[in-house]
Amino acid sequence: TFFCLQRVARELIDSGQGGRIINIASIAGKGYSGTSNAAYAASKGAVLAMTQIAAHQLGRYDINVNAICPGLIETGMTKPIFDRARARGTEGKIGQLNPTRRNGEPEEIANMALFLASDEASYVNGQAYAVDGGLSSTHPFVPKV
Repeated sequence: TFFCLQRVARELIDSGQGGRIINIASIAGKGYSGTSNAAYAASKGAVLAMTQIAAHQLGRYDINVNAICPGLIETGMTKPIFDRARARGTEGKIGQLNPTRRNGEPEEIANMALFLASDEASYVNGQAYAVDGGLSSTHPFVPKV
């Protein structure tokens, strides 16, 4: 992430036209215990720190830097979790601790990226957006029985 951010920043500065940089982190990077292991959480926390520092340093070049912090989304990394749940017949329980009671879809992350890349987000800078169905706003969440 650091090298990519550095390279893109240089290209945008050299173009003189400004632009948007969108980093992908995780809600684990925001310090929500139980969402992952320590090494993963620390690496995603570093992405959030780089996002804020770069936003501060690059703002004068009309470059906005933000991050998206996905919750549980079926991706290559999380596929084994989903596969095990399907095999056990417990797929419906995935995301049960989330207030929306479901996992997210990749398109929902893409929609946030589209917003952050758009002109409508021209004054949004240095932020980390959780796209997690509300999990991080209420964690830990215990469903009513």
